[in-house]
Amino acid sequence: MSENTKISAPVRGMDGKSVGSYEFDGSDLAAKVSKQLLHDVIVMYETNQRQGSVRTKNRGEVAGSTKKLFRQKGTGNARVGTKRSPIRRGGGHTFAKRPKDWSYRLPRRAVQTATRMALLSKFQDNEATVLDSFAIADIKTKTVSQMLKALGVAAESCLLVIPDHDIGVWKSGRNISNLWISPVKELNAYQLLHQKRLLITREAIDQARQANQEAVAAS
Repeated sequence: MSENTKISAPVRGMDGKSVGSYEFDGSDLAAKVSKQLLHDVIVMYETNQRQGSVRTKNRGEVAGSTKKLFRQKGTGNARVGTKRSPIRRGGGHTFAKRPKDWSYRLPRRAVQTATRMALLSKFQDNEATVLDSFAIADIKTKTVSQMLKALGVAAESCLLVIPDHDIGVWKSGRNISNLWISPVKELNAYQLLHQKRLLITREAIDQARQANQEAVAAS
């Protein structure tokens, strides 16, 4: 992506009415969008969600006698050992599964870069809407639900990004199944790419751009 590529996103109020547009340079978030980096980070997040608690029993752990079922010769049957044998029904597993920790972590800078790339991709794909302001007086699910309907995103999975953690906003939106809410400081690439639509306040996108500029200056 060219460093001079301008991004423009619609700005709307909580009532759904347009109040202008939000324009910025794409390089304020990321120099480019790397699909490979995004893929690697998403795989990391999904792998880290694996519980790894699977466990099966080997032949020494299943219930049953250790006595040989019948004598070795003279019966006309195949030679068998105990009923715990892995080749018999109800026997133990030859290679029993054990709990495993699947988690791993990519470099912090790579994860942070992927988050900004994912955020930029939402604007490039016209899946982002900037909220001029967002505030609720009372903790009511109805307030957030009506806002989503006014913005025309009630039927889609949506991510609402706010400047700071707000318990009132979280409680108001937690009963909406297709809505995720995140402060901009806790935003990650998995959230951005999992949800179809992005709603982000003007203050939150300003913070994201400033954080990227500080990261670039520090590197």
